[in-house]
Amino acid sequence: MVESGEENIQVEVSETGPISRELEVVVPAFRVEQAFSQAFKQLGKQVSVKGFRKGKVPVSVLKKLYGTSVAEDVERLVVSETLPEALEKAEIRPVAEPAVDGGVPLSGEDYSYRANVEVKPIISLPGLTGLSAKRPKVVVEEDSVSTELDLLRDRRALFVDEMPDTNATGGHHLTIDYVGRINGEAFEGGSGEGVTLEIGGGRFIPGFEEQLEGAKVGEDLEVRVNFPEDYGHEGLAGEEATFAVHVVKIQRRDRPKLDADFAKAEGDFDSIDALKDSIRERLVKEKEELADKEERKSVLDSLLEGCEFEAPPGMVESRLNQRLEMTARQLGQAFGDELPNQLARWREEWRDQSEREVKEHLVLEAVAAEQGFEASDDDVEERLTQMTRDQGIDLERLRSAYEQPGMLDALKSEIASEQAVAFLRSEAKVEMTEES
Repeated sequence: MVESGEENIQVEVSETGPISRELEVVVPAFRVEQAFSQAFKQLGKQVSVKGFRKGKVPVSVLKKLYGTSVAEDVERLVVSETLPEALEKAEIRPVAEPAVDGGVPLSGEDYSYRANVEVKPIISLPGLTGLSAKRPKVVVEEDSVSTELDLLRDRRALFVDEMPDTNATGGHHLTIDYVGRINGEAFEGGSGEGVTLEIGGGRFIPGFEEQLEGAKVGEDLEVRVNFPEDYGHEGLAGEEATFAVHVVKIQRRDRPKLDADFAKAEGDFDSIDALKDSIRERLVKEKEELADKEERKSVLDSLLEGCEFEAPPGMVESRLNQRLEMTARQLGQAFGDELPNQLARWREEWRDQSEREVKEHLVLEAVAAEQGFEASDDDVEERLTQMTRDQGIDLERLRSAYEQPGMLDALKSEIASEQAVAFLRSEAKVEMTEES
């Protein structure tokens, strides 16, 4: 039992699991009475009772008329005021909103409630030196450079109309009008005019583009397809549709030549070889970044395999909600009315990854604590400066944003975790693997 003087609450703590605690909190009667007085005082300013001036209604009348609803307000008030105090007395730091179970307070009596709290797990770390890790070899083949050059040529290509008797084939760009029907009825979103597609581009429903091969300008075709079972629109998923298609135009890409003029247009390079060197350097940098991510993941795989612990469900749910909210802001307009259904699917699909991210956060926090890694003021300043360069944000505005409660601590934790990762990688046994 944790208590301090007759004016304070009493708190009894029970360990109900590795990451859960139950608090039994007893609030003394006089504090409950204070809450009732505060609630009735506030209520008296808001309600009108016949026969009394507003703000002059006796408490006895208010109790008779509003006693039940006020008791519910008092419960919320008492819990909100005393739960932080109870957690502090019990020296418990919750990682999610506690679940509170209590009855309705009674005037003049002690009030008790229970709070179920999730806490961080105690992590028993394995040896941190010699963890196994894998890193893909970074190799950039000449074919990769050529592919990138082809993409640059595609970007600068002009589209040239084919002759009327030309048969459409892979790589051709077709302009089409179409009307789609299911069971003979046109459906929403199934029609279009002047729509451009590339045969082989994979933008349309599987099977649609292939049925346009061999078509000629001015030709009318019937295209039959089945919408996939996992198609985003529930009303169309798994349905068979027929499209009446009219071919308006067939075009081909006319790519520019790989010469000095092309190299100059792509960045003032003096030759195609200089352009290739620049592409190669970029590809190496991209592959090095991917190799870093693979190495980081593999060393953390080894670390997590050596220390079993449970990720608090509340932390996982919070992380998952953050991802979903961010995605909804970014992609909301693209999905329209289908967004709620898509978010529900992502909630299930992303749960395992969110749990992994929480586990990584917790285990790196434990490594940082064991090794004494902390973000210094210079580390924080360097990170803020880097963020201003990357994001184009004014440094003083960014500093001001990180003065918000919890923001600076979160940044310091992130930096300390990165220091922990760097330590683990420096001490790991890294095996170079073939590029994946």
